[in-house]
Amino acid sequence: MAVMLMAATAATACTNFIVGKNASVDGSVICTYNADDYGLFIGLCHYPAGKHAKGEMRDIVDWDSHKYIGKIPEAAETYNVIGNINEYQVTIGETTYGGRDEMIDPEGGIDYGSLIYLGLQRSKTAREAIRVMTTLAETYGYCSGGETFTICDPNEAWIMEMMGKGLGSKGVVWVAQRIPDNAICGHANQSRIGKFDMKDKANVLYSKDVVKFAREKGWFKGKDSDFNWKMTYAKPDFSGRRICDARVWAFFNRFAKGMDRYLPWALGKDPDAEDMPLWIIPDKKLSVQDVQAAMRDHYEGTPLAMDSTDIGGGIWQMPYRPTPLYYDVDGKKYFNERPTSTQQTGFSYVAQMRSWLPRQIGGVLWFGNDDGNMVAYTPIYCGNTVQPECYNTPGADAVTFSMDNAFWVCNWVSNMVYPRYSMLFPDLKAVRDSLEQHYFATQPEVERKAAALYATDPQAAIGYLNTYSNKQAQQMLARWRQLATYLIVKYNDMVIKPEENGHFKRTPEGIGATVVRPGYPAAFRKKLVETTGTRFEK
Repeated sequence: MAVMLMAATAATACTNFIVGKNASVDGSVICTYNADDYGLFIGLCHYPAGKHAKGEMRDIVDWDSHKYIGKIPEAAETYNVIGNINEYQVTIGETTYGGRDEMIDPEGGIDYGSLIYLGLQRSKTAREAIRVMTTLAETYGYCSGGETFTICDPNEAWIMEMMGKGLGSKGVVWVAQRIPDNAICGHANQSRIGKFDMKDKANVLYSKDVVKFAREKGWFKGKDSDFNWKMTYAKPDFSGRRICDARVWAFFNRFAKGMDRYLPWALGKDPDAEDMPLWIIPDKKLSVQDVQAAMRDHYEGTPLAMDSTDIGGGIWQMPYRPTPLYYDVDGKKYFNERPTSTQQTGFSYVAQMRSWLPRQIGGVLWFGNDDGNMVAYTPIYCGNTVQPECYNTPGADAVTFSMDNAFWVCNWVSNMVYPRYSMLFPDLKAVRDSLEQHYFATQPEVERKAAALYATDPQAAIGYLNTYSNKQAQQMLARWRQLATYLIVKYNDMVIKPEENGHFKRTPEGIGATVVRPGYPAAFRKKLVETTGTRFEK
C-alpha cells in the first residue's frame, strides 16, 4: 500500500474553506485544504478498499512525527481512499488550533492525522465519519492538541472541533456543527465554533460532557445555553485573530458585502471587536474556480494587502514574507501577515462532491503539490486506485530532489518566482491558468464518457477516469519542467530576453538579441530614493 510521505514536524499553519451545496453554482459541496509546514514533503496517499478478518490489527503511526503509537482493531470493511477523499465522496481536512495545553493527552492512542484517514476508510457519509472519528477517540484516546476538522459529503458540510481531556484521560470533548446548505465557512488554526444550539439534534452533535467537563475544571460557570466552545477551550488572542481568523475574513470578504464590520476582529488589536460569525451567506454562488482563487489569496484589495511596496516585499513586490511570523527590533515585537497562500504549503486541494452523479464520478479532488498560487490544480477522481507517479515518486523525499516529482519541480519554479514576483509571476500564471482552463473545458465530456461506461461497466469507468487523471498530472509536470527552463533563460541575471512569435529573438547573425534591462519597478525606485536620500543622486 502506498502511503503519504510525511514531514517530521506538525502541519499547524493550514486553511480550510467550506461551501454548502446551495451556495455553489452547480449544487456541488466544495471544501479545501492547504497543508502548510516547513519541511513538509507530502504526496497523494492511497488506501485501497479491503475486507479484514476478525482480530486483524491496524498500526497507528503519528501523522506528523512518524512515531509508532500503537495498534487498534481493523474494521471489517474499509473503503478506497485517494488523497483526502474516499470512493463515497467523503472528504476530510483539518487545521490545528491547539487550545489549552493541559487538555493534551500524550498517552492517547490516536493522533489527528490518523483520525482523518481512519474516518475516510470507514465512512460512507459525513455524519458517519463524525461518529467513527469520535468513537475511535473516545475508545482509544486522542494524543493531539485542539483540532478543527472539515467533514463533507455530496449532501452535507460539517465542521467539527475536538480536544483531549488531559494526561491519561483517554477521552475527548468535541462538537460538530452542520454548515447550512446556502452558506460558506472557513477555519485557519483558530477554533471557530462558539455557542451552539444543543437542542438542534439534526444539525449539531457533541460529546455528552462537553459542558460538564469545563465546569469540573472551573473554566465555565454559566448556563448550558451560554456555553461557548472556543471562548472556553481555545480563546482567540491576537495571533488567533490576525494570524488565523484574518484568512477566513478575507474569504468571506471576497463573496459578501459588509465584511468591513468584522475587520476590527481580523486586525486583532481591538479587545471589544465584534466576533466573526461561523458562516455567512455569500452574495453570489461560488464555482470551483472561485474557490481555487480564494486559496491563492494574499489579502489583495484589503487593508491587509501584501502587494505593497514596503521593504518586506523586496524589489519585485513579493506578496510573501520570510518566517518566523514574529521578529524583534529594539525590544519590540513585530509580525508578518499570514495570508491563505503561503510558501510552505506541502499540498493543496479543492474537493468537489456532486450528489447527482455516480459516486466515483461525482467526487473530484483538484490537487496541487505546492503553494496553491503557484500550481495548476489537476483533477483526481475519488474512485482512483493508482496515483500519478509525480504525486507519489519513488526515491523522492524532503531532502532528495527528483525531476519526476511534482513537489520538487513545482517548488523549483516557485523559488525562482518568489523573489522576482512581479516580473516572473505573470508567466507562471499564464501557464497555470491555461492548464486549468483546459481541465474545466474537458471535464464535461470526460464525465459524459465515464457515465456512459459506468452504466454497463463501473470498473471500466473508474479505470478510464484514473487514466485520465494520471495523464493530466504527468502532462502538468512536463509543462512545469518546460516552464522552469523558460524562466531561467528569459530572466537570467535579472534582465529580460525579448521574444517574438513564441521564440526568443536572435540577431541576423544568430546570437541572442539585445536584452531588456528593466531596472527597478517605478514604485520601488521612488521608495528607494525616499529611504536613501541624496546618497545615490547624480
